[in-house]
Amino acid sequence: MGIHRLNHAVLYVSDLERSVGFYTDVLGFRRVPMTPDGFRGAAFLQAPDSANDHDLGLFEIGAGAGRSAAGRSTVGLYHLAWEVDTLDDLAATAQRLAAVGALVGTSDHGTTKSLYGQDPDGLEFEVVWLVPADRLDDAALAARTRIGRLDLDAERRRYGGQTRGGIGISVPAAS
Repeated sequence: MGIHRLNHAVLYVSDLERSVGFYTDVLGFRRVPMTPDGFRGAAFLQAPDSANDHDLGLFEIGAGAGRSAAGRSTVGLYHLAWEVDTLDDLAATAQRLAAVGALVGTSDHGTTKSLYGQDPDGLEFEVVWLVPADRLDDAALAARTRIGRLDLDAERRRYGGQTRGGIGISVPAAS
Protein backbone atom coordinates (compact mmCIF):
# COMPACT_ATOMS: atom_id res chain seq x y z
CA MET A 1 0.00 0.00 0.00
CA GLY A 2 1.72 3.18 -1.20
CA ILE A 3 0.33 5.91 1.05
CA HIS A 4 1.76 9.31 0.18
CA ARG A 5 -0.35 11.73 2.27
CA LEU A 6 -3.33 12.14 4.55
CA ASN A 7 -6.31 13.13 2.40
CA HIS A 8 -8.80 14.08 5.11
CA ALA A 9 -9.82 13.54 8.71
CA VAL A 10 -13.30 13.24 10.14
CA LEU A 11 -14.01 14.60 13.62
CA TYR A 12 -17.01 14.24 15.90
CA VAL A 13 -17.91 17.62 17.38
CA SER A 14 -20.49 18.79 19.90
CA ASP A 15 -21.60 21.97 18.10
CA LEU A 16 -21.20 21.94 14.32
CA GLU A 17 -21.48 25.67 13.65
CA ARG A 18 -19.10 26.53 16.51
CA SER A 19 -16.53 24.11 15.09
CA VAL A 20 -17.02 25.32 11.53
CA GLY A 21 -16.51 28.87 12.81
CA PHE A 22 -13.29 27.92 14.57
CA TYR A 23 -11.75 26.12 11.60
CA THR A 24 -12.83 28.81 9.11
CA ASP A 25 -12.21 31.95 11.18
CA VAL A 26 -9.01 30.88 12.96
CA LEU A 27 -7.34 28.48 10.52
CA GLY A 28 -8.73 29.74 7.22
CA PHE A 29 -10.50 26.59 6.08
CA ARG A 30 -13.48 27.08 3.76
CA ARG A 31 -16.74 25.18 3.76
CA VAL A 32 -17.19 22.87 0.76
CA PRO A 33 -20.80 22.33 -0.39
CA MET A 34 -20.84 18.54 -0.44
CA THR A 35 -23.16 17.50 2.41
CA PRO A 36 -25.63 14.93 1.02
CA ASP A 37 -29.23 16.15 0.54
CA GLY A 38 -31.34 15.62 3.62
CA PHE A 39 -28.28 14.96 5.79
CA ARG A 40 -28.02 17.27 8.76
CA GLY A 41 -25.26 17.82 11.25
CA ALA A 42 -22.26 17.54 8.95
CA ALA A 43 -19.88 19.94 7.24
CA PHE A 44 -16.89 19.45 4.99
CA LEU A 45 -13.97 21.88 4.99
CA GLN A 46 -10.96 22.46 2.78
CA ALA A 47 -7.69 24.03 3.91
CA PRO A 48 -6.70 27.30 2.17
CA ASP A 49 -4.06 25.93 -0.22
CA SER A 50 -5.20 22.32 -0.37
CA ALA A 51 -5.81 20.35 -3.55
CA ASN A 52 -7.84 17.77 -1.60
CA ASP A 53 -11.57 17.44 -2.18
CA HIS A 54 -11.87 18.23 1.53
CA ASP A 55 -9.50 18.09 4.48
CA LEU A 56 -11.94 17.89 7.37
CA GLY A 57 -15.31 16.31 7.81
CA LEU A 58 -17.16 17.48 10.93
CA PHE A 59 -20.08 15.47 12.33
CA GLU A 60 -22.18 16.91 15.14
CA ILE A 61 -23.11 14.58 17.98
CA GLY A 62 -24.72 17.16 20.25
CA ALA A 63 -24.15 19.48 23.16
CA GLY A 64 -24.19 16.63 25.69
CA ALA A 65 -20.91 15.26 24.36
CA GLY A 66 -17.91 15.72 26.65
CA ARG A 67 -14.55 17.15 25.62
CA SER A 68 -12.02 14.74 24.20
CA ALA A 69 -10.25 12.73 26.91
CA ALA A 70 -7.89 10.95 24.50
CA GLY A 71 -4.48 10.51 26.06
CA ARG A 72 -5.68 11.57 29.49
CA SER A 73 -8.22 8.90 30.40
CA THR A 74 -9.02 7.12 27.12
CA VAL A 75 -7.18 5.85 24.10
CA GLY A 76 -7.64 7.83 20.91
CA LEU A 77 -5.96 9.99 18.36
CA TYR A 78 -3.54 12.52 19.89
CA HIS A 79 -3.38 14.95 16.97
CA LEU A 80 -3.19 15.54 13.24
CA ALA A 81 -0.50 17.78 11.79
CA TRP A 82 -1.03 20.32 9.02
CA GLU A 83 1.97 21.71 7.17
CA VAL A 84 2.34 25.40 6.29
CA ASP A 85 4.60 26.82 3.59
CA THR A 86 6.58 29.44 5.49
CA LEU A 87 7.67 30.43 8.97
CA ASP A 88 5.76 33.68 8.47
CA ASP A 89 2.62 31.54 7.95
CA LEU A 90 3.46 29.64 11.14
CA ALA A 91 3.91 32.89 13.09
CA ALA A 92 0.60 34.30 11.80
CA THR A 93 -1.13 31.06 12.78
CA ALA A 94 0.39 31.26 16.27
CA GLN A 95 -1.02 34.78 16.66
CA ARG A 96 -4.51 33.73 15.52
CA LEU A 97 -4.53 30.69 17.82
CA ALA A 98 -3.27 32.71 20.79
CA ALA A 99 -5.89 35.42 20.19
CA VAL A 100 -8.70 32.90 20.76
CA GLY A 101 -6.99 30.95 23.55
CA ALA A 102 -6.43 27.90 21.34
CA LEU A 103 -2.60 27.81 21.31
CA VAL A 104 -1.64 25.13 23.82
CA GLY A 105 2.05 24.70 23.03
CA THR A 106 5.00 25.11 20.69
CA SER A 107 8.02 22.91 20.01
CA ASP A 108 11.23 22.84 18.07
CA HIS A 109 11.91 19.28 16.91
CA GLY A 110 15.02 20.24 14.95
CA THR A 111 13.75 19.42 11.49
CA THR A 112 10.23 20.67 12.24
CA LYS A 113 8.92 23.79 13.95
CA SER A 114 5.53 23.15 15.55
CA LEU A 115 2.50 24.80 17.09
CA TYR A 116 -0.08 22.82 19.04
CA GLY A 117 -3.68 23.94 19.12
CA GLN A 118 -6.95 22.77 20.54
CA ASP A 119 -10.37 23.23 18.96
CA PRO A 120 -13.52 24.09 20.97
CA ASP A 121 -14.10 20.39 21.79
CA GLY A 122 -10.57 19.86 23.07
CA LEU A 123 -9.41 18.03 19.93
CA GLU A 124 -5.73 18.73 19.44
CA PHE A 125 -3.89 19.47 16.22
CA GLU A 126 -0.41 20.50 15.16
CA VAL A 127 0.60 23.13 12.61
CA VAL A 128 4.13 22.52 11.37
CA TRP A 129 6.83 23.99 9.14
CA LEU A 130 9.45 21.55 7.84
CA VAL A 131 13.05 22.58 7.27
CA PRO A 132 13.75 22.15 3.52
CA ALA A 133 16.02 19.22 2.67
CA ASP A 134 18.80 21.47 1.34
CA ARG A 135 18.84 23.41 4.63
CA LEU A 136 19.10 20.39 6.93
CA ASP A 137 22.36 20.37 8.85
CA ASP A 138 23.86 18.21 11.59
CA ALA A 139 22.41 20.42 14.33
CA ALA A 140 18.85 20.21 12.97
CA LEU A 141 19.11 16.44 12.46
CA ALA A 142 20.55 15.88 15.96
CA ALA A 143 17.76 17.96 17.51
CA ARG A 144 15.12 15.46 16.33
CA THR A 145 15.85 13.42 19.44
CA ARG A 146 14.69 16.15 21.83
CA ILE A 147 11.85 18.63 22.16
CA GLY A 148 13.16 22.16 22.39
CA ARG A 149 11.57 25.55 22.96
CA LEU A 150 10.42 27.14 19.71
CA ASP A 151 11.77 30.65 19.11
CA LEU A 152 9.96 31.68 15.93
CA ASP A 153 11.84 34.96 15.61
CA ALA A 154 15.19 33.15 15.76
CA GLU A 155 14.00 30.54 13.24
CA ARG A 156 12.86 33.29 10.85
CA ARG A 157 16.29 34.92 11.15
CA ARG A 158 17.98 31.56 10.52
CA TYR A 159 15.85 30.30 7.62
CA GLY A 160 13.98 33.38 6.42
CA GLY A 161 10.32 34.04 7.03
CA GLN A 162 9.36 33.41 3.40
CA THR A 163 11.52 30.32 2.81
CA ARG A 164 9.23 27.58 1.58
CA GLY A 165 9.37 24.61 3.94
CA GLY A 166 9.33 20.92 3.15
CA ILE A 167 11.08 21.24 -0.22
CA GLY A 168 12.72 17.91 -1.00
CA ILE A 169 10.84 16.27 1.88
CA SER A 170 7.08 16.66 1.60
CA VAL A 171 7.17 18.92 -1.47
CA PRO A 172 9.11 17.79 -4.55
CA ALA A 173 12.24 19.79 -5.29
CA ALA A 174 12.32 21.58 -8.63
CA SER A 175 14.01 19.49 -11.28
